[in-house]
Amino acid sequence: MGSGGLELPPGDEDHEGNSADVPPGAVSLARPMEMGSIGPELDWNADAWREVRTRAQRAGRAYIWLNLVEQRLRAVVAAVLRPIYEPVHGDDWVVAAAGPAGQEWVQRAVAVREVSRRKGYLLDPADDNVLSFLTLPQLRELMVQHWPCFEPYVDERRDVELALDELEVTRNVVSRNRALSETVLAQAERASARLLEILGAGGDVPSARRLPVDAVEDLVGDRYADVVAVHPDRVRLLRQFPAEDIFGGARRLDAIGIGLNLLVQNFSGRRLVRLAESGCRVRLLFLNPASSAVKRRERELGIRKGELSRAVEMNILHMRRVRSKLRDPGAFEIQVFDETPRFTAYLVDGDGSDGIAVVQSYLRRTRGMEAPVLVLRSGNRVVKSDEADESGLFATYREEFEMAWVDSRPVS
Repeated sequence: MGSGGLELPPGDEDHEGNSADVPPGAVSLARPMEMGSIGPELDWNADAWREVRTRAQRAGRAYIWLNLVEQRLRAVVAAVLRPIYEPVHGDDWVVAAAGPAGQEWVQRAVAVREVSRRKGYLLDPADDNVLSFLTLPQLRELMVQHWPCFEPYVDERRDVELALDELEVTRNVVSRNRALSETVLAQAERASARLLEILGAGGDVPSARRLPVDAVEDLVGDRYADVVAVHPDRVRLLRQFPAEDIFGGARRLDAIGIGLNLLVQNFSGRRLVRLAESGCRVRLLFLNPASSAVKRRERELGIRKGELSRAVEMNILHMRRVRSKLRDPGAFEIQVFDETPRFTAYLVDGDGSDGIAVVQSYLRRTRGMEAPVLVLRSGNRVVKSDEADESGLFATYREEFEMAWVDSRPVS
């Protein structure tokens, strides 16, 4: 034995840590793991993380819809049943409305409310009532039990029950944190939107007839200015938002771009004539096919000389034929500009507070069909503090259009 240290006898090579002769009941040590690893059984690779994030995003989106529906149904039940039961039963009106058939679940809601009171979980005094602790199926049960009371306000009981049936599938999946497929999520969103409309919570958003207001947009729209959708290219835009939905029923249409193919090639001349005859005022601003900017764009895209200018000229001629068929050609204006094109934009009902815009930037080597697309809704932002109503992207592109229109020249 040396001073200050302890000498151990040399180990037997047959009895090191990897020996197969482990005494009964002994536990062998695991191999050293790599830094940052928690073992092969517990590790998640990039694909696993991607999958769980996708699940969480779908569940979060579904939860927003379910939350909106539950709050609306709770408000409807309170508005209809409280005046009937509260005068006699006071604060116990929900218990009375549940009746003998609902005693079990209503008493459970009462107990949860009392626990929440004691532990200070009630952050909003407005939720200090039994109704706030009822689940969606229990609210449905109250409505079904008292259907004659709701009948004057809701046209079809079958529609309500079918929508709630569809939502129950989603509610079970979300509440148990199971995987929610795209199909079930889409079904839940449709059912929720239909149910909110039936229950009178559709809101008064004129552009929603053209582009339905999404629950997520309604809640977090202020985070993204007035952008309500982003598409990788025009093909996927038209798949979800067809030209008829964009332009049909417009009372005003302003468009600026090189050839305005989204309008000219996807919305027939006959439809444009009917649109204009119904009172829609149209202003179309094309890039001058004879300008040097067209030649530069042809070089950027690597296409034959004169190919783009001929395509733009054909579009202008097509729009002139549409204009010639109108009783009031002055309501259908066509002009050209000579500056470098920076974007293409279609502003529908842009002079009001609730228009729709489709915008694409011009990329150096990307045709318009392949460029990313922004869909904007004017007036979508939740204006806070001292922000002005004109702070969204919609107003920016509308102002750009107006400036370009002033500097452009009419097409005879």
